[in-house]
Amino acid sequence: MAYNNLEEALRSVRSPVELLRNSQIGPYAFPVVPSEFTNWRDEQRSWRETCALFDQSHHMTDLYVEGPDALKVFSALGVNTFNNFRVDTAKQFVACSHDGYVIGDAILFHIAPNKFNLVGRPPALNWVQYHVETGGYDAKATRDERSFVNKGNRKSYRYQVQGPNAAKVMAKATGKPMPDIKFFNMSTVRIGGRDVRALRHGMVGQPGWELFGPWEDGEAVRDALLAAGSDLGITRVGARTYPTSTLESGWIPSPLPAVYTGDKMADYRKWLAGNAYEAMASLGGSFVSKKIEDYYLTPYDLGYGPFVKFDHEFVGRQALEKLAKKPHRQKVTLAWNGDDVRKALGSLFSAGRGVAKYIDLPLANYATLPYDKVLKGDKKIGVSTYTGYSFNERSMLSLAIVDAKYAKPGTKVTLVWGEEGGGTSKPTVERHKQAKIRATVGPVPYGDTARTAYRPK
Repeated sequence: MAYNNLEEALRSVRSPVELLRNSQIGPYAFPVVPSEFTNWRDEQRSWRETCALFDQSHHMTDLYVEGPDALKVFSALGVNTFNNFRVDTAKQFVACSHDGYVIGDAILFHIAPNKFNLVGRPPALNWVQYHVETGGYDAKATRDERSFVNKGNRKSYRYQVQGPNAAKVMAKATGKPMPDIKFFNMSTVRIGGRDVRALRHGMVGQPGWELFGPWEDGEAVRDALLAAGSDLGITRVGARTYPTSTLESGWIPSPLPAVYTGDKMADYRKWLAGNAYEAMASLGGSFVSKKIEDYYLTPYDLGYGPFVKFDHEFVGRQALEKLAKKPHRQKVTLAWNGDDVRKALGSLFSAGRGVAKYIDLPLANYATLPYDKVLKGDKKIGVSTYTGYSFNERSMLSLAIVDAKYAKPGTKVTLVWGEEGGGTSKPTVERHKQAKIRATVGPVPYGDTARTAYRPK
């Protein structure tokens, strides 16, 4: 049934959990880009051993905010500081509800005076657009939907060049050494006869850049990068492989947006369309609660504590000032026990019942918002939120949030894989039996290089 807005959709069910766990939408889509250019094992190896070329032109939404009050909008909504946020810099923008729970995060580019580009999954962008349109700001928002929604050309292409040979590839592509710019600072370079904006980045802990420019320049820039990297091991990364890079870098891309409860959020829920991400996203996994609030996450849960700065007024500040004084859960990487993974996969080849939920490779998510419960003995100590296989680490990994006392690397825990009662009605969920998977707590980021080089000291 179609609904006019999210609030109307919520009134049709007993709880937000019921709406989301029965959504028929599968995992987040990475459209247009081929699934694999070579094979996902070699494509994963490229960002660790040579140079990976990611095409990010299609799966993220862009929101352009422009006008004299544009910065005021972001300052009023972001937990981040905006002191000295200059043109040609970027930051990971984090927005929270009035109660201090994360609505979403995205990368915010300061691309010109009074002009910003917010790039990421829809929740943070929706929240910003709502305030631009309803908050009385002297600013306007222009939206460029991801290719899953927008069937025409995007406004911009977006690539990433990452890996130990990235600097050499960029030097050959530009004809000179890359400028010495700081992490999350930007410069303009010339590639394939086109001007390209280059953000100094380090997505998987390796040297790298995010490159963007007008859509019509994208093919020429891509071809020039491939030519420059032809003898340096440059490897195009497909849609099957790309979303697994976060397993090594430690970013959780899929927190449930904290918008489903609270009187202060009611007008926003009425503004959100009935087919918006927040209304259609599917919630899956072994962690089940009747209360949607149990799925909400704080900036501290997600490792964003250092971003929270109480040097300005923003939505959620009062709640976060109280939360800041309390103990916090910690983000960790779970390395799954190989024998238990083999047993779960092996159940596919056993006659009779008791088949475990299928573990897809390299990305195992089967819902938009994956939430699996993590146990210590019989005690529930946290949730695992994003799962896949790293060929570089030769391990199934998941990004989890656990009680601080269990966050020490080396701690042994158990993860429950699969859904209760044989599984929900989502089309990505076959009838199955839950499996207990032993796991070892590891650091975030997980890879050695990412831990030591992901951000400058």
